[in-house]
Amino acid sequence: MKVFGIGMHPDDVEFIMAGTLALLKKGKHKIVIGTVGSGDMGSVEYVPADLSRKRYAEAEASAKLLGAEYVTCGISCLHVVFDNPTRFMVTEMIRKIDPDIVITMSPQDYMKDHEITADLVWDACFNAPIPNYHTGSANPAKATSKIPYLYYGDSLDLKDRFGNPVHPQFYVDIKDVMEIKTRMLKKHESQRSWLKRQHGMDKYTETMKELSSKGGNEIGVKYAEGFRQHKGHPFPQDNVLEKLLKNKVLYKK
Repeated sequence: MKVFGIGMHPDDVEFIMAGTLALLKKGKHKIVIGTVGSGDMGSVEYVPADLSRKRYAEAEASAKLLGAEYVTCGISCLHVVFDNPTRFMVTEMIRKIDPDIVITMSPQDYMKDHEITADLVWDACFNAPIPNYHTGSANPAKATSKIPYLYYGDSLDLKDRFGNPVHPQFYVDIKDVMEIKTRMLKKHESQRSWLKRQHGMDKYTETMKELSSKGGNEIGVKYAEGFRQHKGHPFPQDNVLEKLLKNKVLYKK
């Protein structure tokens, strides 16, 4: 199957779902990694244009560790809105990849860019198979043949904007792939100093491991990533990740 992991910023995928993508890659499934945004605001050292190019290269290097393609809409961060031009862009991205499974950001998160990304991806998955939905692209992709499975990853700090926990429906045990998840995150070198300054996250990869450990504690394993499945009409209702990953998918008792 083709699995498309879509973050807002370069490094969101690595924090939220890279372990699950790595397990799916082990199962011989095709992985594509994408972002809605360019990541051009996350620095005090680089101007936006330079940072955007740097973060593209970092995201591409990270994706290559999984043998994955990296794609982006390249929208300037903090400028992402739910409007028709942006809906067109994200729908084109979904149509060009034509995934069987999509994993994206949590609809409840600490920043609006993340939440809008969740809505844009949901909207694009719904719209992509509609042949009369024209995006105005100069080189439009064909409408897809189906609506893909859609999953939302954990919020970055496992809480919503009010500080309340966001509870996953299920977890994926990622202990066996933490090494590749860590290596992928380390490719995003530009973000280490930024996250220390802006988010108080002094140890970049250690913070990721702490978040993964919190998920693991919920189900009695060392590291885990949490997910919720989109089951609104007319999305697929069965949990295909459980079918593909089998005993790696766990539920809180």
